[in-house]
Amino acid sequence: MYTDALSDILKWLRLKAEVYLHTDFQGCWAVDTSGSRSVPFHLVHSGRSWLHLQDEAPRLLSAGDLVIFPHDAQHYLSSESHCPNAELVEQTMAQLGAPAQGEVTGLTCGHFMFENKADWPLLDSLPAVIVLELSDTSRLGNTRALLQLLIAELEEQGAGTSLAVDYIAHVLFIHILRSQLEKGLPSGLLKALFSPQVGKALTLIHADIAKPWTLASLASAVGMSRAVFAAEFKSLTGKTAIAYLSEWRMLTAAELLQTTDLTLFDISERCGYQSEAAFRKAFKHVTGKTPGEVRRAAD
Repeated sequence: MYTDALSDILKWLRLKAEVYLHTDFQGCWAVDTSGSRSVPFHLVHSGRSWLHLQDEAPRLLSAGDLVIFPHDAQHYLSSESHCPNAELVEQTMAQLGAPAQGEVTGLTCGHFMFENKADWPLLDSLPAVIVLELSDTSRLGNTRALLQLLIAELEEQGAGTSLAVDYIAHVLFIHILRSQLEKGLPSGLLKALFSPQVGKALTLIHADIAKPWTLASLASAVGMSRAVFAAEFKSLTGKTAIAYLSEWRMLTAAELLQTTDLTLFDISERCGYQSEAAFRKAFKHVTGKTPGEVRRAAD
């Protein structure tokens, strides 16, 4: 089965998605889902809502708008154009489902999270807030179809709905990443992943980290000269290809140390090192910790 570098990274990060609220708000209300150290998102599936961010003017969201916070930015969604407060948020949640009067707004709220908490710069190049106007039928058709399927599952509440919703949200995250690339990211790992040649090199590295890759062999494998490949790789990712290879090897090694009982020798071999001593030295250099420290912390 074909795989690619983005899929590899999302598997390694153990991307999870959850929808925890799908309801109608009426009257004066406000919600705030920031502070969870995840990536919150909200879909306005009916009515309208005001988005409030620190130091920015309020933004009106309409039915079909999807808003995502890649860095968990502090925010409010509210019925009011003036910024609400935490007290109104608490009041809103306490009275959820109670009869009210006024305009109705339907919201679906959830978050994306990574079970693997290791620092990996997948989202670094993304803005603090992303708003996708899915009511625009001329673009993002597949993303809009995903949202329609998500809402249908939530409304139907059939057998398997909980798992189906999480899987749909998982695919939605990938669509969000693609949408930002189409807008034009200046650089960063995300742009590199979608680059035809650098992305291919990343996929090759992930597929066989034990292989003794060199700058020359990677460049040859993707059909570029050594110098052009080196410059393109660093321009997009901010690091050399060999530095990336070393970091990915050590991230893989850390995962194996934490989740398996493999010996240090076996992990060394899987990560492309011929001796434990060389592996220990590289691991300490990249992670700042010894393999033993990482393994003991997982116990």
